[in-house]
Amino acid sequence: MLPTQAAARSRAPDAIARAVPDAITASAILTLAMALVAAFMGNPLARIADAYQQGLWMLLQFTMQMTLVIVLSSALSVTPVFRRAITSLAELPQTPRQIVVIAFLLSGAASYLFWGLGYALGPLIAILFAASAERRGIRVDFPFLLGVTYGAQALWQYGLSSSGPLLIATQGHFLEKTIGVVPLSTTIWSPAALIHEAVYAATAILLACRILPKQSRGISQYPEALALAKPLQDVKERLAGQSFAQRLESNPGVNIVLSLLLASWLFTHFFVKRLGYDINTLNTTLMMLTLLLYGNVKQFAKSIEQSAGRSWAVIVLYHLYAGVAGLVQYTSVGERISAFAASISNPSTFPLITALAGTVFACFIPSSGGQFAVQGFVTVKSAMAVGISAQRGILALGIGDHMGNFLTPFWYMVVAGIARVDFRIFFGYGFLFAGLWFAIGALVFTFAPC
Repeated sequence: MLPTQAAARSRAPDAIARAVPDAITASAILTLAMALVAAFMGNPLARIADAYQQGLWMLLQFTMQMTLVIVLSSALSVTPVFRRAITSLAELPQTPRQIVVIAFLLSGAASYLFWGLGYALGPLIAILFAASAERRGIRVDFPFLLGVTYGAQALWQYGLSSSGPLLIATQGHFLEKTIGVVPLSTTIWSPAALIHEAVYAATAILLACRILPKQSRGISQYPEALALAKPLQDVKERLAGQSFAQRLESNPGVNIVLSLLLASWLFTHFFVKRLGYDINTLNTTLMMLTLLLYGNVKQFAKSIEQSAGRSWAVIVLYHLYAGVAGLVQYTSVGERISAFAASISNPSTFPLITALAGTVFACFIPSSGGQFAVQGFVTVKSAMAVGISAQRGILALGIGDHMGNFLTPFWYMVVAGIARVDFRIFFGYGFLFAGLWFAIGALVFTFAPC
């Protein structure tokens, strides 16, 4: 690669970073834009105002659930077990490209298992790998490594916590009368989904190795992030002289009792009530694992307290985005866009059009579950109308869903909060992975069997 080409590539993300406003400002711009679109489509001002008001607080319960996902995932990711494993693996790569490959695979594997774990572990992987590289004299760009792990997190979309497929695999879901209960073997474990995951991972790694910046910004330039790479110290608490309450807080038995209670809840949910996996079971599992992997309640509570501050973006921004979602859902905007997409589709073009429509909606609705609630019915009805399976439509919608995560600041803010950096230092790299993600998805879900 010529030096001028390398310099141009390294300047592109920086230029995007300078042009992109913070997430709160972006939400205000999105709100105004959607209100103008609604007015252009003939919605009266009173209806637009009412739609915004209906949407503003409609995600209160979901916001609390998502806050727990972020807090518990973040606390789980820094337990000694995970941290020591990542620290050991960070010593293995000997070149910048090896660092990129292993960091991508680790972040992608965590995301495939559980999306919240991927978002929490991804920045920690970037930090520990960058710190190890700098200590050993290997030059690697820390913002780029954050971008790589963020790109890997897309693998959750067809992983074990995929929102739409998990929902329609659960009895009593809101589309059951239309499509019935759809097994995971025909969605996230279909040939098309598995092919997409494998091809995206392979090509994303190749792309990352190809565009690896020549001029590296070491993690020492980001002292708050570097502080997270400090080795864990084993703290032996002195029980002598402690009060009864302090001894109780330091006793691992409390964690065990609480974990058993959570395990009994999960047993009842799955085997007695025979219900499916949902966001509450995910949070219960996360809490149980986090309690088990911390020595006592005192350590658990301290970690939760430190993690809670990183969830501010969810706590505030979900409601701002919910107002935008209200403008889509409670005016004619959503219905007219979806109807238009269905009218111009055929079996060959439907996956592409669905992915494009999903991208538009995802830029206004940062929740995968929230987007599926808005677009799910229209997507499956349109898919059946043009002669393809509902599963193919839902999988294609997932491509557009994650494009919102690539193109808007919301989840970058969450990752940046965990890493203690400004999200704009790695935001531009997401655009490169976005193009790859969309192109592969449009092709795979048009032609591969599912």
